Amino acid sequence: MASRSRVFRRSAEALLALAAASAVAASAVVASSAQATVPTTGGDDRPPRTLAWPATADGFAGTGGGTTGGAGGATVTVTTFADLVRYATAAAPYVIRVDGAVNATPYGTEVKVASNKTIVGVGTRGHLVNGGFFLGTGVNNVIIRNLTIRDTLMASDDPDDKDFDYDGIQLDGAHHVWIDHNTITRMNDGLIDSRKDTSYLTVSWNVLAQNNKSFGIGWTENVTARMTIHHNWIRDTNQRNPSTDNVAYAHLYNNHLQNVRSYGNYARGATRMVLENSYFDNVKDPYYRDAAAQLRQSGSVVVNSPGRRETGGSAFDPRSFYAYTLDAAADVPALLRAYAGPRPDIGV
Repeated sequence: MASRSRVFRRSAEALLALAAASAVAASAVVASSAQATVPTTGGDDRPPRTLAWPATADGFAGTGGGTTGGAGGATVTVTTFADLVRYATAAAPYVIRVDGAVNATPYGTEVKVASNKTIVGVGTRGHLVNGGFFLGTGVNNVIIRNLTIRDTLMASDDPDDKDFDYDGIQLDGAHHVWIDHNTITRMNDGLIDSRKDTSYLTVSWNVLAQNNKSFGIGWTENVTARMTIHHNWIRDTNQRNPSTDNVAYAHLYNNHLQNVRSYGNYARGATRMVLENSYFDNVKDPYYRDAAAQLRQSGSVVVNSPGRRETGGSAFDPRSFYAYTLDAAADVPALLRAYAGPRPDIGV
């Protein structure tokens, strides 16, 4: 994989190469690339880090042909739900800039996104309120980025959200999808549901918060899916953080789980999971696996978190598929507080 999500303590040559690649990608996808320099948080003498927000996907979404969204199509700006639906469901590729709060009607509607789309919030102004997105079988090459997706709770629903299936983002058999720098919160089912062999998925730099179900993965007997889940702040949730069922290659790194009541990272079925340099704070059962699953963990920090910490099996080597760079787990909470969720320098 050519592009990376971050630049941190790399050589000058690698930094220049990545900057050049990001500049090329930005010309294809509306002004979505930016950089920021922040100090380290460990109180040591390391130099400041440089963070880059490239306009193309990293992780598994960046493999197998990559994920470029609506690059090459027209760029449009929408301020109404009708226009969002019009362009998101169109057959042609589009870069769709969401500028302002767009209210879904009817309440709970999930926009049926077609292939070859970038849906990106303009700075921090892009909101989808009272609705979400749906990517069905075969839909591919989609980027959902820099949005706040919120508020489909139903007071009349049962405690487990079984009566109203109002997800933030639901993927049923989609592939090559990048979900990046969003805040998804207070939805009446899952914040993200990745189902029915959805694959080549990268979920990065998001805030998933204040919900019963955070991020469910599975709903299949097949073991084919590939996904990368990194630099997400999952907080004040109950279950599915994520629950990862029958995933061939699940790579989770540099995530921050905080105030999780039911369980943390769960490798279910025949999943092979690699968990690296994450930070668990006040999480019940931080990470564990089913008997048939493999879970290899390294470098994570666990504080104030009782219950199961279970590993086993060799899982796989993510570097055999793509390059990536790890942050120290101790740096992750401050890093995500500062940089997860919508950014003022993306989509403008």
